[in-house]
Amino acid sequence: MLQYYPLLIIFPPLLAGIIIGLFGKRIGVKVYRIGVLGQAVALGVSLLTLHDVITHGAINLSQLGFYIDRLSAVMSVLITMVSTLISLFSIRYMQQERGVAWFRALLSLTTSVLLCMVSASNLLLLFIFWQLLSGLLYLLSYNYSHPETMRGAFKTYTILRVGDVAFLAGIILAYSVYGTLDFQQIFVRSADVQARSAVTVITLLIFIGAMSKSAQFPMHIWLPDALYAPTPVHALLHAGIINAGGFLLNRLAPLYGQSSTSLHVVFVIGLITTLLGSSMMLIQNDIKKTLGYSTIGQMGYMIMECGLGAFGLAVFHLIAHGLFKATVFLNCGNVIHAARQEPRLPTPIFLQRPAEAVSSLPPLRQFSLLTWLTGLITTLILPLVLMLAAHGILKMPLADSQGLVVFLFFIWVTSSQAILSLYRLHGVASWKVAGAMLLTLFLIAVTYLWAAEGFTHFLYPAPGEAASYFHAAAFPDWLFNAFVGANAFAITLGWILIYAKGHGRTIQMPAWINALQVRLYVLFLNRLYLDVLYLKLGRRFTRFAYRVGLIVLSLILPLMMGLNGFSFVEIALFLGVAFMMPLLELIPWTQ
Repeated sequence: MLQYYPLLIIFPPLLAGIIIGLFGKRIGVKVYRIGVLGQAVALGVSLLTLHDVITHGAINLSQLGFYIDRLSAVMSVLITMVSTLISLFSIRYMQQERGVAWFRALLSLTTSVLLCMVSASNLLLLFIFWQLLSGLLYLLSYNYSHPETMRGAFKTYTILRVGDVAFLAGIILAYSVYGTLDFQQIFVRSADVQARSAVTVITLLIFIGAMSKSAQFPMHIWLPDALYAPTPVHALLHAGIINAGGFLLNRLAPLYGQSSTSLHVVFVIGLITTLLGSSMMLIQNDIKKTLGYSTIGQMGYMIMECGLGAFGLAVFHLIAHGLFKATVFLNCGNVIHAARQEPRLPTPIFLQRPAEAVSSLPPLRQFSLLTWLTGLITTLILPLVLMLAAHGILKMPLADSQGLVVFLFFIWVTSSQAILSLYRLHGVASWKVAGAMLLTLFLIAVTYLWAAEGFTHFLYPAPGEAASYFHAAAFPDWLFNAFVGANAFAITLGWILIYAKGHGRTIQMPAWINALQVRLYVLFLNRLYLDVLYLKLGRRFTRFAYRVGLIVLSLILPLMMGLNGFSFVEIALFLGVAFMMPLLELIPWTQ
């Protein structure tokens, strides 16, 4: 019986959700204790399971449909940790809300479904919990009387359904090709050369499902409109639910590792999502939407890492972002809650400090050659190292040279962003800023080369497994060199602009560039007009389906009347469907 103890991860939140849902009103204000207790027990058991998996290997409960390996154990710890924090935070945050027992029941049930999803041993069971998660996400909108909330919930549910259709098609094709849906059996049978021709189609169809759940372009539009729910819901969404796409790609990593085409498509989608999400984040004037687009950009990073074969790095990113974004959203909720309680908050900027304090502030830091040179060298020396490592000139002691190139690339991008941000510090001595730049570079390099490298081989310990994923995702040399060169040019241009501005010089831009900046600003402000495009497509599709349905009915109805094989009840049901079809014009998607 002891071998079944990992099920205690799943059942406490599930039992807590059922008890709260059925008896929450009778229990009263102390109902939160049941939810917190269920989350805490699940967290403790998940930590014990992680230790057991590391020590003795994966726990196979395939007879019950569960398989807990290192990936499942790590994800279980993340989910239960975040859920416990959210449950504790919402004790006071939600105490004045109506129907708080219903909210706590949904929170516990969602945690249980997430845990079941990451522990599923086959595609069918994973897909079932994937569907339940979509339904719970709709219910977690919570404020059912608010039109904008329900409109966003409907949009979320609709877009997730579109991705799930492709996901289901991939599952059906996988079963027809491999004759099984068990993950371990699929990985073994997919190694057969005769079965590899279908791998690309299967993985791309499943990836569409991951795109919808992880808000990847062009299926990202549901996330900004799902921000009307309570802040604890957003913390769970951005730290747990939205990570489902990255988890799915990692779960099927052996399958994706057999298709370079699929990995390249994953990389391109992740890259586009990163650029668009980060750009749209910069022009938001709402705190929740700013964090929402930040999540879209970070999910793009995670998917892009999967597309480069760095599946372990993607999970490392997933965990770091999940913990960070959960705490940021909870703090955001704290600020909103304080503003609701105190009308004078937030305090206007000119009232935050007395005039004397403002006048006593140090002057803005003038241009510092030391800081500028330090930033320029630290951001541009890495492309040189990256190119030398990519072409085998540098012999660096890591497990795989292709993996080293990927890690160096993300070290460069991440450190460049941080160093450019550090340069904007005012009122700080230049040597302190230069030292902070070097320390930042050191910390980021250590994190990627030690923690991420170690985490990769922790999740994929089989000899050569992680290396095979990197090689499958490798780009041609000319394309890689062009990509690195374009990034280096953009960073160099940024430092040139900083230098010119520091010396009081202006760089004259052509008129078409200034016009392009305005057009891009308007384009990003209107979210690429994708909402309008999807609305028009939805209307046209609904009208087309309505007209085709009427034509089919007009042809079939006389035939049915002339046949004796149909009963009166069947004809009545058919007519009922016919008369209900005009209501298709009234669904919210077409409004």
